[in-house]
Amino acid sequence: MLLFANYKFLYLLILIPLILVGYGIFRYLRGRRVKALGDEALVKELMPSASRAKGWIRISFFCLGLMFLIIGLARPQTGARLAEKKTKGAEILVAMDVSNSMLAQDYSPNRLERAKLAIARLTDKLQQDRIGLVIFAGTSFVQLPVTTDYISAKMFLGSIDTGSIPVQGTAIGDAIHLCIKSFSAQSEKSRVIVVISDGENHEDDPVAAAKEAADLGIKVYTIGVGSAEGQPIPTADGLMKDRDGNIVVTKLDEETLRKVASAGGGAYIHAGTEEFGLNPIIDDIRRMEDEEFGSVVFEEYDEQYMYFLGLALLCFVIQMVTGSRKPRRKLFEV
Repeated sequence: MLLFANYKFLYLLILIPLILVGYGIFRYLRGRRVKALGDEALVKELMPSASRAKGWIRISFFCLGLMFLIIGLARPQTGARLAEKKTKGAEILVAMDVSNSMLAQDYSPNRLERAKLAIARLTDKLQQDRIGLVIFAGTSFVQLPVTTDYISAKMFLGSIDTGSIPVQGTAIGDAIHLCIKSFSAQSEKSRVIVVISDGENHEDDPVAAAKEAADLGIKVYTIGVGSAEGQPIPTADGLMKDRDGNIVVTKLDEETLRKVASAGGGAYIHAGTEEFGLNPIIDDIRRMEDEEFGSVVFEEYDEQYMYFLGLALLCFVIQMVTGSRKPRRKLFEV
């Protein structure tokens, strides 16, 4: 497989047919001027050393050399070798609530989409840190194992919705337990869990789970999404209602999220409509001791540009030593 590291140089290849067409027009116009001098056969006798073929040979070698030069500047590469890459940073696992209550429209367009946008911005601010994603509702699921591939992280993020977890509910504790298990074996010190939820926990004990994480040296931060006044939950048939026909209003449970963050040795942040609250967490992560991670990646390619530059030099040399006139003597003249 042939790749080009600086592929934009390839656009210069359009110059080659333009040069050939331009040279053809120049030769045509010069031929007309020669004919204007008089009889064409007589003019040829007056210029016995003139060679029409050598002009095309010179311009052909010039265009060939230019083509090889442009390809060389585009840096052609072949294959890809496995290489071990060393990085330093922290490991961050984001546990995001995808229960139906995240469809409430405290934020534009809703809590879930606002949270996804915030995580996408988080990946833009990371340097060599590793990030993973756990989604939860009534149960939890690892959407993305810890990685430094931020592009893939955004792709996985875009596919998340409230239907990603079939079991509804809000099990924050289960999500924290899954995050604890999802850190890589290389990580021992700089480990962070960021829980993004409205805090309405209905399933388990998230405070005990956060305390367990803290005992393992893992910091737990919580970001509360929603408002204390609450918002109804929109559905395809209107607003969500309970069994008695009353409209369900989902409110932000800050008290639970504060307790989880306190037990986890982290901090609680209420997500604002403009600033979601990730900046203070990133600042804390930057103050942590970076760990070194090793991973095997496809990143080293075999460079081929030097061969094309060599061919370009050869073509230019041939073009320069090729004269524009016929040789005075034939090589095997008797």
